[in-house]
Amino acid sequence: MKISDEQIEEFKKQIIQQIESTFPEDKKNSAIGSINSMNENEFLEFLRKNKLIASESNPESDKEFQEPSQNENPFRLIAEGKIPSYIIDKNKDSIAVLEIKPISKGHTIIIPKKAVSESGKIPQSIFSLAKKIAKKIKTKFKPKEVLISSAYSLGETIINILPVYSNETLNSKRNQISKEELESLKEMLEKKQKIKTIKKAKIKKIKESKLWLPKRIP
Repeated sequence: MKISDEQIEEFKKQIIQQIESTFPEDKKNSAIGSINSMNENEFLEFLRKNKLIASESNPESDKEFQEPSQNENPFRLIAEGKIPSYIIDKNKDSIAVLEIKPISKGHTIIIPKKAVSESGKIPQSIFSLAKKIAKKIKTKFKPKEVLISSAYSLGETIINILPVYSNETLNSKRNQISKEELESLKEMLEKKQKIKTIKKAKIKKIKESKLWLPKRIP
């Protein structure tokens, strides 16, 4: 099957994330280095060998690996919790996850829980979550500005929240960061669960002379 450069990049990102989440520490760097060093043809062969896409020589023999359906789209898998991600907030219509190959510190994407094909059809609640995250990034990391923009990727529309520290744009170079860095960013940006405190009942002070006690029975 024909795979676009965008899909290849997304496949690489998701595979590297799975390596970071599941591989032993002594094997992570080597595996990630191997993935990053592959050219397009080598990476496509890697996908075929691991049955992540169909073989060009016999595509009918592996129908389950044909062009992914909407439910197999990486964004759908993240939204449904089927692949690991770094969720920092959510609401009824969307989730906010850290970009695992960010352009700048705090780069976040908002993924609608139900796929949206056009930016004009994005519910207002999704933009509200984007503005909330942008405000938090501005407070925590002090960028010059935080850009909020919709983007069409892999057949659906998502929202990028991009902190600008110098002159970053969505076309700027992406960076590979570690799982530890992502965990640290998640800790700083994620919505904190409020812990309810139980108020202690206040007992009025009473004078000893007015203290009533039951009579003791000998």
